[in-house]
Amino acid sequence: MKKNKHEGEVNVGPRRVIAYIVLILISVLCLIWFYILFINATRSNGELSRGFQPLPSTHLKENLNNLFTGTLPVLYGLRNSFIVAGLSAILCTYFSTLTAYAIHTYEFKGKSAMFTFILMIMMIPTQVTALGFVDLVNWMHLDDTLVPLIVPTIAAPITFFYMKQYMDSTLPLSLIEAARIDGSGEFHTFNTIALPLMKPAIAVQAIFTFVSSWNNYFVPSLVLHKDKIKTLPILIAQLRSADWLKFDMGQVYAMIAFSIFPVIIVYLLLSKYIVGGVAVGAVKG
Repeated sequence: MKKNKHEGEVNVGPRRVIAYIVLILISVLCLIWFYILFINATRSNGELSRGFQPLPSTHLKENLNNLFTGTLPVLYGLRNSFIVAGLSAILCTYFSTLTAYAIHTYEFKGKSAMFTFILMIMMIPTQVTALGFVDLVNWMHLDDTLVPLIVPTIAAPITFFYMKQYMDSTLPLSLIEAARIDGSGEFHTFNTIALPLMKPAIAVQAIFTFVSSWNNYFVPSLVLHKDKIKTLPILIAQLRSADWLKFDMGQVYAMIAFSIFPVIIVYLLLSKYIVGGVAVGAVKG
């Protein structure tokens, strides 16, 4: 028995070393592209045309100055992206959690059919409904506004499904029943009891929704036409498609790096909730 125990302890060391090596390699593969991006943001268009160099150059300030003094309204794009991504994250997580709460706590006829229908919507690609969506936006005279990019995010089947799974694991019905017996209203119970328990899941879905809205190019390109109302992904695409005489790859890399920083900040602010939220929400108890 002692011999087997000793052998088990000996084998733990190599397994742990291999696990650390694999994790380090995965981390390097994930982060090296950010390193390349930020290195290229410090180089001029001429230097970039000569190939990649692993060390930073001295043209970051010049690239940013050319970017902000150019013809594209970058600061307007940053503002628009923040408005769309921020409001989308707030509205999507709140109303998706509210919908999941209703499905989780109430028993009513057609509950299973409604749940199935919501999941079926997840299978419909955005491109399939794009033509009808654009026609509706034009009919309502909402083109060149941010409303069509924010309001539809309230109905998010993927976020709803994740929240429902999380509630099944962490929100006992007995707790809701106890609150009702004490005279708590439904919205009061949801806002003061359910939401605090859902903080990890809300943080995870807020990050996912924020990043998805921040990087969204397809839908904004269909409904936004004026430069001052466009979001950053559209402006980046315009900068990349500039005439070859005006094309500056250093500016492109600088703008991409500039657009990534807000996402990194949001991630760092909410990162402490991610591991717990993903772990609990992925397994139904």
